[in-house]
Amino acid sequence: MFGKHNWIARVALVLAPWVLIVAIWYGIRASGLINPALVPAPHQVLEKFIELSKGRLWQDIYMSTQRVFLGVTLGVLLAVPVGFCLGWYKGLRSFIDPVINFFRALPPIALIPLVIVYFGIGEAAKTAILFYASFFAGVIVMYEGIAQISPIFIKVARTLGASDLEIFGKVIVPLTIPHILTAVRVALGVAWATLVASELIAAQQGLGALIQNASSFFQLDIIYVGIICIGFIALAMDVALRIATRRLVAWQDRIA
Repeated sequence: MFGKHNWIARVALVLAPWVLIVAIWYGIRASGLINPALVPAPHQVLEKFIELSKGRLWQDIYMSTQRVFLGVTLGVLLAVPVGFCLGWYKGLRSFIDPVINFFRALPPIALIPLVIVYFGIGEAAKTAILFYASFFAGVIVMYEGIAQISPIFIKVARTLGASDLEIFGKVIVPLTIPHILTAVRVALGVAWATLVASELIAAQQGLGALIQNASSFFQLDIIYVGIICIGFIALAMDVALRIATRRLVAWQDRIA
């Protein structure tokens, strides 16, 4: 009985903020503060989603998800070893940190003209933009996390007679896994935020292209559909990563 009530309470807690957002959305539209023609109602956006689902929407979702996955995978694969080296070797970090922060501050959209020159207008250009965003987001998380690992773990391992290889495999790697997963989460968030910019490069398919085409014809309901799809796909990926993180680092003490 209590388990059922707890389950209902958890579901209600998850749904409550979304119900509140929809209520506020309807309230803003009905208030007259904004021209109703500029704010499609939630049910109108849902109807447009259903309509688009019968056509190109799923292909757009697939293309965008594929681009993000590829860009994040390549970015994180490079960010993990680079971030590890920067975090582990203080001298190297002091040397390269200003350069990393310089490039991290550059908005990917500002690089589009150069990306087109060097990579053309195909998939390579879109992947390059997402890779750029993912790499610098991931490398910052990695080296900040590695730099905060307490040296006492290594000292204890050495005291117990562990070799360098054993210390790396049984101490460093487990302590690094939470930071790798956090780097992936951050990189995914940044990549989805950069998606529309990457699909400015002559994309014919993708959620960013859907939004751009809809904006040309002032189709606000389609723009809302594209934005909401990006948000929910990013949310689903983040939830999946959080579940994986709990299982992979179950040994780690957490507040919640």
